[in-house]
Amino acid sequence: MTSLPERAARRCHHMVNPIHSAVYFSPALGKELAPYGIEDPAAVYLAGRAAPLGAVGAGAVTATFYNFSHSLVARVLPDVWESASPSTVLAARLRAVDSMLRELLGEEAAASPQMAEAAQLALKATEACTRPGRPLYAANADLPVPDAPHLAYWHAATLLREHRGDAHIAVLLQAGLDPLEALASHTASGRGMAPKWVLATRGYNHRDWAAAQDRLRERGLMDAEGDLTDEGATLRKELEHSTDRLDSAPYEHLGEAGVERLTELASEFAATAATAGAFPADLFGRD
Repeated sequence: MTSLPERAARRCHHMVNPIHSAVYFSPALGKELAPYGIEDPAAVYLAGRAAPLGAVGAGAVTATFYNFSHSLVARVLPDVWESASPSTVLAARLRAVDSMLRELLGEEAAASPQMAEAAQLALKATEACTRPGRPLYAANADLPVPDAPHLAYWHAATLLREHRGDAHIAVLLQAGLDPLEALASHTASGRGMAPKWVLATRGYNHRDWAAAQDRLRERGLMDAEGDLTDEGATLRKELEHSTDRLDSAPYEHLGEAGVERLTELASEFAATAATAGAFPADLFGRD
């Protein structure tokens, strides 16, 4: 393995990840699961992302997803598996990804040589991912790689996203940030989801949000106006650097040239998807 330029791996991940994440904002997954009676948005998301773990209960998903309210997760799981088995949900998820990417990127891009190249590069990076201590990555890594390049690219993006996400949870635990404190501090940094989206999707209310902000203030991480203090900003930077360190192996394995090329290709796909409306315009921000 060789060392990469500073933040090259993080930049690559941030360009690859949107193609994975877009499925959670696409109506395609809900349409695929609706015939099985899974229509509640929380159930669609939780079933779609948890299915690789098998027919797990609320405890396992609260632990591995980290920033969802346990009460929300328990409202959905394990009952959702009575409507559709994990294997049924996984098949529906792949169909949803197929239609979503064709719509967002266009048929030509989905079948392009550039897509095949991106899939090859991203899959090569995943060769250096590791299972121990990374449950969501490990569960997805047990799934077969789809044949179609655009689906293989989405699969690889999912592996890279969950590999980094599992590592990030370890870093948050080390920093002593509970799920909502992590969300509130990330939002205050200007890089996280807007509060309205956190509260609408994670199962928390305004009182929970205010309490998390108060806890951050007690630690000297947030000021009275809801901005990060210097100490809070430093902590957020340290969290990302620590996550980079734990997630460096895939990108070092790919090498500098490979990372640069994957970042270039992924940036184009992510930009096309964003322009096509893959994400709500107000998804990120502090308000």
